[in-house]
Formats: sequence, structure tokens, C-alpha cells
Amino acid sequence: MIEQSVWLVPFVYWLAAAFIALGYILNFNRGEAGEQLTAHIALSAAAIAFLLSLALAIMGLWQGPPGQIILGEWFSSGMIELSISFSLDVIGLSLLPVITLIALLTLRFSVNYLHREAGFQRAFLLLSLFSGAMSLIVIAGNAVLAFVGWEIAGVTSYLLIGYAIERTTATRNAVRVFVTNRIGDAGFILGIALSLYWLGSVEWPEIARHGSELETLAAGVVIMGFVIAALAKSAQIPFSPWISRALEGPTPTSAIFYGSLMVHAGVILMIRLAPLLQQAPAIMVIIALLGLLTVAYGWLSGLSQTDIKSSLMFATTTQVGWMFFWCGMGWFTLAAWHLALHAIWRVFQFLASPGLVNQIDKPTPAVPEWLSRQRWLHRASLQRFWLDPLADVLLVRPTNSLAKDVQYFDEQVVTRLVGLPIYSRSVSSLSQWEAIQQQKPGGPVDVNQATGVAGRLMAWLANLLYWFESHLVLREGGASLWDSMRRIGTLVERVEQLLTEPRYLILLVMATFAVIL
Repeated sequence: MIEQSVWLVPFVYWLAAAFIALGYILNFNRGEAGEQLTAHIALSAAAIAFLLSLALAIMGLWQGPPGQIILGEWFSSGMIELSISFSLDVIGLSLLPVITLIALLTLRFSVNYLHREAGFQRAFLLLSLFSGAMSLIVIAGNAVLAFVGWEIAGVTSYLLIGYAIERTTATRNAVRVFVTNRIGDAGFILGIALSLYWLGSVEWPEIARHGSELETLAAGVVIMGFVIAALAKSAQIPFSPWISRALEGPTPTSAIFYGSLMVHAGVILMIRLAPLLQQAPAIMVIIALLGLLTVAYGWLSGLSQTDIKSSLMFATTTQVGWMFFWCGMGWFTLAAWHLALHAIWRVFQFLASPGLVNQIDKPTPAVPEWLSRQRWLHRASLQRFWLDPLADVLLVRPTNSLAKDVQYFDEQVVTRLVGLPIYSRSVSSLSQWEAIQQQKPGGPVDVNQATGVAGRLMAWLANLLYWFESHLVLREGGASLWDSMRRIGTLVERVEQLLTEPRYLILLVMATFAVIL
């Protein structure tokens, strides 16, 4: 039966991403010569996903939505049971073809737009990962599986905002966006935990069924975590500043992430949780008010923008604010229709914007006369209502201060406690520590630099093992073994250096997290 193959929709995207990554590692799709193969793989996967989603939608129209599809057990421990499940209800079957179609069109546009870019393969790899993650968010049958897609989408957006890794502004904005969205992720995890505690399940139908039986206060507590996640992911007040920093990536990434798909993920989550949300009228009022505030923020800030991408971005913020207002008013069907139509229209505008800029030979239109007369309001719109510096004060500075405090504690407390020497410069990897040790006189570890009985004992033991390894183990195998070990060590050191770079480190952490779940 075709509904049993729904898992192939996100899987084909990720299979294409894995093939592109493998080809880059094995050096058979690098450079301009490898662009055609990379594009064919990504487009083929996107086309298969779109055709499959279209077949599922037609099947749903013909036979009715299959509902919840459980393919197997994912995790079981005590009272906690997680299934590999997919929701082929009206929401999933309606939005999945829209998402896969937008992904296909964006990937096709990117073939020419990113031609001869140094990061061509990297961009297609990340776009494929994101397309699969967004598909999973829509059709996931439970909150935990949706959270996996939620996190993959967040990581890929971070990596594509910092696409131009040689630009400090791009990487800095990518980190700011990533940190801001971690607040929403914490809310999502809180929602999952409270659903397990109060409702006994994280399956969407079970949350909807048991949520309607909760008291108003309990329903509000459970839904609050998911609401925070939705507000952060969809750049609603007070999390709106991050979206203006997300424009550093190429135009196709801006189109698919912040114009048409990822920015709507929060709305999708609210529509999915509509039965539970209706049990918490106070939360619905808050959502409606925040949606209206975001509408005003996006509209007024957009009036003073001078470039087309920023104007489209604030227009998107305004429209998504209206969607949250519809959800707060209980008009979830209207929000779903608005979402689908806006996603299709906005991706067209973003993808057409580079060609439109080349055709315009007139200056940027001035701000409306009524706004220019209100000098305080005009200044506020130019400064985007000072939400960016406010976010720096509330989020960025505390995060930097915490990182410095942790580093100081590690150097001054943990290092001294175990008796290791303290160096003036920070050490972020094993290879850097080894390089420092090789520069020091007196062997690989200088006992005089260690402090305390524990430190001197560790240094003495390290020197003993080093002597045993170099004089008895390696030299007995001859020069060839010694050279082989050096080559292997060089390769491992290179892999270690790559893994310490932020983009690889974050990707490895999220992949490990997904496997553990």
C-alpha cells in the first residue's frame, strides 16, 4: 500500500545528501566538473519526493486520509514508548505536496544560480537535508519525530546563513540565529516532556484526544512549551530580530528557509496542536496579540527598507504574524490556506528578485509621506524598533559571558585540581595540546610544569608510556611501521581539526542526538 511508503519522502532527500557528501569525500563530484552529477542527484530525489507526495494526496482524496501510520517501535523504556509513526491526515496530505514542490523548484533554480560557486556541493547537500527535515515536520506522527526534523532544519539553516564562511558578518549572524532558536528548541523539549508526564504519549492524535480532557491550567502549561518553539521558529515577537540576520545566505536559501518553508514551521505546529490549544483560551489570546504585534512590526519596519530581500523578509514576517493571529482566534483552517498560498507566492518572489533587480532602473521608492512626518516612528522603523540590540543584551551577551565563565572555571579550577599545567593560550583540541608539548623542553611532558602529587604522577606515567611506545613498540616494527603510524596520526589529526570547526561540530552533535532519540 502506498501509505506505507511515506517514509521514503524524507529518506530520498537524505539519501541524496549522503551521496553528495560521499562523492565530495571521495573526490568524484568536486568543482565545476561535479556540479552536473550533484544537481542530478538532488533534483532526482526532489522529483521522486514530489511525485510520491502527490500520489499520497490523490490517494487521500480518492479513499480518504489514512490517518496515523505506525511503521514500528522506535524506543521503549518503562512507561515511555515512542513509535516510528506518520500522520497522513488532512494537514499532512495537504501541505506535503506544497513543500516538496517548493523544494523541487528551489533546487532547480539553484543549479544556475550557484553555478561555479565554491560551495555548490555544500549548498545542495544542505538544501537536500533541509527538504527532508521540513517534510518530516509535516508528516511526523509524534512530537519527538517532528523534533528531529525541527533540529535538522535549524542546523542546516545555521550552516547556510554562514554559507560565506570567509565573511565574519555571515558567521556571526549564523551564530546569533542559532542561539536564538535554541530557546525555542528548549520550549519544544519542555512540551514533549510535559506531554509524556501529563498525557502519557507524544503521538499527535493522542495529544489531541487526551488534551481535550485536560483542565484549562494543565492544557496551558503543556501547550506553552510548544508555543514558545513556534514563536521562535516563525520569528514572532519577541524573537523577530533573528530573521533579519538570516539574509546572509544565497537567495535560494532565503527563499526556501525564511520566505516559504521554515518560517511557517511554527504555524504548522500550532495547526497540528489545535485541539490542545483550544483548551487554553488564555494562551490563544496571547498568540493573537503577539501575532498582531508582529504584523505591526513587520509592516512598519518594511516601509523603511531599501533592498528587495529585506523588504520581502519583513513582508513575510507580517504575513506569518497574520497566520498566528488566525490561530489565536481559532481559525485554523484559514491559517492553513493562508500558509499554503503565501508559501507558493513568496518563494516565487524571492527567486524572481535577482532578475527583477537587474531590470529596475529607478531609485528605491521613498518612505510614505505620513511616516516621514512622524520622525520618531520613522526612526523606530529604521532601527527595527531596537529589538536587535535588545536581543544582544538579553541573549548574546549572557551567552558570551557564560562561555567565558565556563572557560575560566575549566582553566583555574578543573585544570589545577587534576594537576595539569596552565598555559597562557587556550587549547581547543588534542592536536593543539600535543603541539604545545612538543615545543616544550625536557620530553613530551615536563614534570616540573605539573603541580601537586596527582599532576606529577600523571606526568611521570605519561613519560613512561611515551618511552615504552617509542622505544619498544614502534621501533621494533621497523621504519615502515613508524612511518605508517605517522601518516595515520596526520590523517587523524586532520579529521580532528575538521571536527573542531563549528559547522562540522554542530552537525556531528545533532546527528548524534538524532541517533540517540
